[in-house]
Amino acid sequence: MRISEGVEWALHCATVLALIPPGTALPGARLAEFHGVPAPYLAKSLQALRRAGIAESVPGRRGGFRLARRIEDITLLDVVLAVEGSAPAFRCTEIRKRGPARVDGSCYTPTCAIAAAMAHAEAAWRASLASVSIADVLIGLAGSVPPEAAAKAAGWLQEVLS
Repeated sequence: MRISEGVEWALHCATVLALIPPGTALPGARLAEFHGVPAPYLAKSLQALRRAGIAESVPGRRGGFRLARRIEDITLLDVVLAVEGSAPAFRCTEIRKRGPARVDGSCYTPTCAIAAAMAHAEAAWRASLASVSIADVLIGLAGSVPPEAAAKAAGWLQEVLS
């Protein structure tokens, strides 16, 4: 399974938006600048977050994006589903019912063992993502971001928000 870079970008944006003071917003172009990604492509991820109720857009001169929910209430799965949609990663096309070994359709179990195993794995993956909030990620980032990078990010945010 491959998750799009839009998910990565949306997750990183959610963590940055989690750091801004209440009542403020960051323009999408500034978020793109912060992450060094193309603004038009990032806009798609930000709009997906907005449509899913994870972020909200604020109009006006000091407008942009901010989180619409508490960081404890936004999970990694929420962001993945906002950007990628809810369709299953594995789509069984029932090839077991084709080719020279096929038999009458009534002879097959309703669910292929491969499809069942893949569904089980995806359910575990989704449950794992649903158990991690943006608040949890921020705690992890505190231990993984070099102090110099954190200081630069804080300075950048302060400059942009002032």
